[in-house]
Amino acid sequence: MADTLAPRAVIGVMTPAMNTVVQPELELLRPEGVTNQMQRFRLGGDNISDDLPDEAAKLMDCKPAAIAVGLTTDAGPGGPDKLKARCQDVSNHVGVPVLGASGADYEALRTLGAQTVGIVTPFSAEVDAVVRANTEAAGFEVVAIKGTEAPTLPEICETSLSDIRAVFAQVAASDCDVILQVGTALPVVSLIAELEQTHGKPIVACNTAVYWQTLRAIGITDPITGYGKLLEQY
Repeated sequence: MADTLAPRAVIGVMTPAMNTVVQPELELLRPEGVTNQMQRFRLGGDNISDDLPDEAAKLMDCKPAAIAVGLTTDAGPGGPDKLKARCQDVSNHVGVPVLGASGADYEALRTLGAQTVGIVTPFSAEVDAVVRANTEAAGFEVVAIKGTEAPTLPEICETSLSDIRAVFAQVAASDCDVILQVGTALPVVSLIAELEQTHGKPIVACNTAVYWQTLRAIGITDPITGYGKLLEQY
């Protein structure tokens, strides 16, 4: 649906209820003539979120052209595949494309021609091992992975920018050709251009990736500057 503030498109954005990062980060990325409209859901259950379809149905009242789900599930065994299936179920339910951040990450890595990948996470070394396995199962060689080790999900949102920069520096020192960041509550989008310039490597940040994939799914191909190579060139 086109409206006065969104003559080109309304995009639905969904994120876990505790996540205070997705909404402001995706607002930074909006092209002219597009608005983002938010809906939250609670995590849990065998299907990622039991209330995701109902909350998506409420969001459809504003007639979005597509829905971006600001969630990565790389921290659980087989999580990206589960999220992909859940997004497809919801898409079938509401009748518009529904894109999840984990799948968008992999599509962005392929678009950038990534083969060797370094990964930044908000997790512990134990959880990082699961993230590594999921990324390798998607067809990428992981040569470095490091987490900020936030002790709880809400505290991921509180991670300082200096701590994020330090973890990126450790991962960038490897021979990776692209750096992937997972965990949509980790505030990275404002740093992407700076980090790419500092380390000389493209960065796939999960919130950027899911918004990029959602825009492209509805035919909006504007280059968006200031937030890294992915949105600027692809």
